[in-house]
Amino acid sequence: MSIRSVLSVIVSGAAMSAALLAQAIPDVKLVPSPQGQAAIQLGGTWDKTADGPRYRDGKWIVVDYGRPLLRGRTEIFGAGADYGKTVNAGAPLWRAGANDTTRLTTQAALQIGGKTIAPGTYNVFVDLKPGNRAPSAAAALGWNWTLVLSTQPVQEKFDPNDKVRLSGATNYDPKFDVLRAPMTVRGGEPSIEQFTIGFVNVSATSATLVMSWEKTAASIDLKLGV
Repeated sequence: MSIRSVLSVIVSGAAMSAALLAQAIPDVKLVPSPQGQAAIQLGGTWDKTADGPRYRDGKWIVVDYGRPLLRGRTEIFGAGADYGKTVNAGAPLWRAGANDTTRLTTQAALQIGGKTIAPGTYNVFVDLKPGNRAPSAAAALGWNWTLVLSTQPVQEKFDPNDKVRLSGATNYDPKFDVLRAPMTVRGGEPSIEQFTIGFVNVSATSATLVMSWEKTAASIDLKLGV
């Protein structure tokens, strides 16, 4: 084989490799704040069956929410008198996520903050109040988070002319609140890029709901109601 032929083969191989690499890059189609879900089951039992252990009669508790990313932003919740204003985006409180209204669905009565809510679907908000803590603080020194659950009707699709039903936290009306309960707030956490809601310390009848973003985490206990 001549030198020219060898070079031609090498060039062709390199071109094919480049084409293969280009084709290997996947097409990712996500909205800027992708949808997320946190879910647990409480109140069920594990039974022995011929096919192995089976979990029966558990009640679902599910949170559906949008998951915004920092994308280089810092102090996302702000400080001082401006605390919460960025995430509130003009609303009186935070939708605890992004895009659509965050929703909590429970198949069982729940006790949260000393109050009991019936099975159903609730809008989830957080009322953010300023305090005297710094973002790097290791313990809560004043940032006040209040979990708010509401039954206000929600728009299926945003209508700027609808001034009654919710879209995110837009049109929020406190008369629909069914629960307000203080959350425990911690600072100095490892920086969380994407807002996350999850359940920790789950037992047969109780759990802790945690919201984490950037260097802040807020939690509240819940347990099955009677």
